[in-house]
Amino acid sequence: MNKKTTEYLALVREKTGFSDYKIAKEYDINQSNLSKYSSGKAALSETHAWLFANILELDPSEVVANTKYEHAINTGNNLKAIFWQEQLNKIFSESESIKIQIAQFNPIVGDIKANALRMLDLINEAHEIGAHLIVFPELAITGYPPEDLLFREGFIKQVNDEITNLCNLVPSTITILFGAPSQSNESLFNSAFCIQNNRVIHVYNKQELPNYGVFDEKRYFTSGDESFVFECQQSKIGVLICEDQWIDGPIDRLCQSNVDIVVSLNASPFQINKQNERIDICKHYALKFDLSFIYVNMVGGQDEIVFDGNSFVINNLGELTLQLPEFKEMSLLHNSNNYLPSILSEEESIYSALVLATRDYIQKNSFEGALIGLSGGIDSALTLAVAADAIGPENVHAVMMPYEFTSDMSLEDSELQAQVQGVQFSNIDIHSMVDSFNFSLNDFFQNTSPDATEENIQARVRGTLLMALSNKYHKIVLATGNKSEMAVGYATLYGDMCGGFAPLKDIPKTMVYRLSRYRNTISPVIPDRVITRPPSAELAPNQVDQDTLPSYDVLDDILKRFVELKHSVAQIAEQGYSLEIVNKVTSMILRNEYKRRQSAPGPKISGNAFGKERRYPMTSKFRP
Repeated sequence: MNKKTTEYLALVREKTGFSDYKIAKEYDINQSNLSKYSSGKAALSETHAWLFANILELDPSEVVANTKYEHAINTGNNLKAIFWQEQLNKIFSESESIKIQIAQFNPIVGDIKANALRMLDLINEAHEIGAHLIVFPELAITGYPPEDLLFREGFIKQVNDEITNLCNLVPSTITILFGAPSQSNESLFNSAFCIQNNRVIHVYNKQELPNYGVFDEKRYFTSGDESFVFECQQSKIGVLICEDQWIDGPIDRLCQSNVDIVVSLNASPFQINKQNERIDICKHYALKFDLSFIYVNMVGGQDEIVFDGNSFVINNLGELTLQLPEFKEMSLLHNSNNYLPSILSEEESIYSALVLATRDYIQKNSFEGALIGLSGGIDSALTLAVAADAIGPENVHAVMMPYEFTSDMSLEDSELQAQVQGVQFSNIDIHSMVDSFNFSLNDFFQNTSPDATEENIQARVRGTLLMALSNKYHKIVLATGNKSEMAVGYATLYGDMCGGFAPLKDIPKTMVYRLSRYRNTISPVIPDRVITRPPSAELAPNQVDQDTLPSYDVLDDILKRFVELKHSVAQIAEQGYSLEIVNKVTSMILRNEYKRRQSAPGPKISGNAFGKERRYPMTSKFRP
């Protein structure tokens, strides 16, 4: 805050105990001038500013700049006022310890202008609270991953235009570090841009490009080969981007420059237990190189990926001194005291991931709400809870579509859950529609026995009804299938697999039960008997899932070993399972690849999800 001559004079009086007359005499100041200083009619002369600074043991440049600014204001010289205010800003900033604002940011892929405007707002907010540096995640300006948008010439031009705009619009006294793609000659790079004094001072190119799981950066980017260190507030700051920190080379080279702080820009997806791995490796580097480590992560849902945030700071003693919350946008100074939110349970983390992924998929794609086929079973019950928590119950429509095999319990529990959650509820009887299909197919099905074909007609009628409502009311259909069902093909293509997004796609059935119980600890929205009754598709009389599948405890463990851990049939059987069951389950997984290719996307939470990271052939005779 700027000080005026009257304030400095008051401080001199307080420190010396002198009257104005005594001050004039003691320090040889003309009494007329001192009178003007006292009344505020004049600003201190440069000589008297130095004198007062010495008396008060202040930085003379600060006092001189303040009084020069005051004189410019008093005389109406706006140009000089601006000049001296800038000098004051520099003086104040250079004398302070560095303050770094961590921006845990949720961009929308491809919405480059809107992302840049939101970044500008956050930069201005950081400037207002005195931050010297603000850091954003990897590819913040484009969102992550931009995928083949990177191949479009106009895409990179928009990025460059918005970076130029940022340079022109940001305050000159704050440094900005953010992720964006850059192009040099014919090569594209995954880069970090550093803006100081309204210009890009350097572009750092990511050195280690991940090419596994959901990542395929080598398809788009060229690796960088140089480290980047810059100074801010007399601190030497080194920069890494995501994968760089998981390989020793980039940080080893970076720390040859004796950096004080390493800032790592990340777009690291949520995965169970991933946060502990992040913290452990950053602690290792902080202790090894005697530095502070700032980990800045993206937050938000992007198609099948959900970013959990969880940005944090590790000091040079290897202590976790700050951690931003999971699954929430937030900006916070790196030296904020004691901000360590409580650690979420596994169920709470996964549930929060599903809610954020579902919300962002619906809202970022501009759907007006969600439709769910409510069956009375646990999968649709949990999906309804996720949807209502994600976008509000007023935007969710649950539809019950009973047929002759639908139990009274399912009808009652579906309506009860809809009422408890406050969502719109409809009941559409499908008897006449299913009967009409069966009648039309009667001649073709002569001399055959009823089987899954007739069961699937029920599911496909329901799918058609949901899609019709979706078309009419611009609401997305949320598919309710879980990972266990998707794995073995226990779902009807173009039936209950209909939908634009599948929140439970990477959730095994055993975890569905755990999440349902967890959600009921917040408020009881899922009836107890939905959780405790034997699971059933209710497509045939007295049908339960275990008529055709092993118990879900067994099934899910086999799935984890086969799909996520890549174990062979023999290795799985060694765990005590019968070879017959293991062969049956693994064969079902492999032959249903074609079904999964046509399923709705859903958020990845495991080490290997049925989505973009799984690239198995649909046509294959391989048997593990």
